[in-house]
Amino acid sequence: MSANLDLVRSIYVDWERGDFARAEWADPEVKFVIADGPSPGSWTGLAEMAEVHRDFLRAWEDFRLEAEEYRELDGERVLVLDHLSARGKTSGLDLGQTRTMGAWLFNIRDGSVTKMVRYLDRDRALADLGLAPEGDS
Repeated sequence: MSANLDLVRSIYVDWERGDFARAEWADPEVKFVIADGPSPGSWTGLAEMAEVHRDFLRAWEDFRLEAEEYRELDGERVLVLDHLSARGKTSGLDLGQTRTMGAWLFNIRDGSVTKMVRYLDRDRALADLGLAPEGDS
């Protein structure tokens, strides 16, 4: 297993427990992108990344990400196919019931994450990366 894959797995250990507080793995000028969904956008730096995460997490109870598959795409990129679970604080919507499947793309250089791209639509992530959708061979 590569050092990049180890790094991403260590990030998910925290995220699977619902712990999103640590970010020592991120470059100070990390680029944070939400590629799709209701609020796409791009932010730069740890402070902006933390603010976007805080704003998002405020709407949910028991928010968790669970990795289903790790794919090392090349020497600098790791793709994680995952699913979300959480319950809307206001709506009561249970994401675990909807089996929300997305993906994170991590760009890593010299042991730090330099760019993170969140896809709420897993098939879009695979298409953007030129990979076959799940179930295709």
